[in-house]
Amino acid sequence: MTLNLQKMVKAQKPKLESVIKDYTIMLVGLVLYVLSWTLFLVPAQITGGGISGLAAVIFYSTKIPIGLTYFAINAVLISIALKILGPNFGVKTVFNMIALTLLFAIPQEYFPGALIEDNFLSAVLGGMMGGVGIGLVFSRGGSTGGTDIIAMIVNKYRNISPGRIILYCDVIIISSSYFLVHSVEKMVYGFVSMAVVSYTLDAFLSGSNASAQIFIFSPKYEEIADFINNESVRGVTVLDGTGWYTQQNVKVIMTIVRKKETSIIFRKVKEIDPNAFISMASVMGVYGQGFDKIRG
Repeated sequence: MTLNLQKMVKAQKPKLESVIKDYTIMLVGLVLYVLSWTLFLVPAQITGGGISGLAAVIFYSTKIPIGLTYFAINAVLISIALKILGPNFGVKTVFNMIALTLLFAIPQEYFPGALIEDNFLSAVLGGMMGGVGIGLVFSRGGSTGGTDIIAMIVNKYRNISPGRIILYCDVIIISSSYFLVHSVEKMVYGFVSMAVVSYTLDAFLSGSNASAQIFIFSPKYEEIADFINNESVRGVTVLDGTGWYTQQNVKVIMTIVRKKETSIIFRKVKEIDPNAFISMASVMGVYGQGFDKIRG
């Protein structure tokens, strides 16, 4: 009995460490996201997207703390989501919502005023920091709630992509800032910030982990496949094909590698067979051994 218990503890230890790591990284991302607002966007009265943006609009006009508004709106959305999507729609979302509420609850007075007088730079730097923060959260399978929840609820009943729903929500929220701040300039800066967040998020999630799918056509496929499999330590699949023009059977090497590894493979292929035909394409995501883990 004691031996079985020890095995169970050993099996659960890596899982516990992984969970702690996930939540720690998400917390760092949330801190960066809040700092993007408190240091750059709020001092310049710029409205971004999401529920944070809506809370900021209310703060600019009524001085109601962003954290209070953020919590109230998300509490309503999560209550609705629990009924519609079920209780397991996202434990990490609830954690992130509570953490963001506490972080936003820190009074703005505790932070320095506008670090940069230029509103455009404030929008860009705030968007970049916010994008990295959200990227850290997304990289661990988390979500900041808000418009994400609205997208999941609408997508359950309507065939509309979540990305489009979130975009519509962000456009409505940022546009509404004009009626409270009465500044077309600040509204435009809000759209600039939204675009920078989107670009930074994509670059962060696909940058260092970007992968490529490579097809190699060569009569020396065995030597090339051995190099990729043994030297690059990547899996290789050899497919049977037929050259339609020559009506000859050919072997096609298919492999998926990190983009930073492609130059090594290209140099070796050129060395083995200068006449090899190569096709390379970027892939959105690769999950499995040697790449990213499938996250729920």
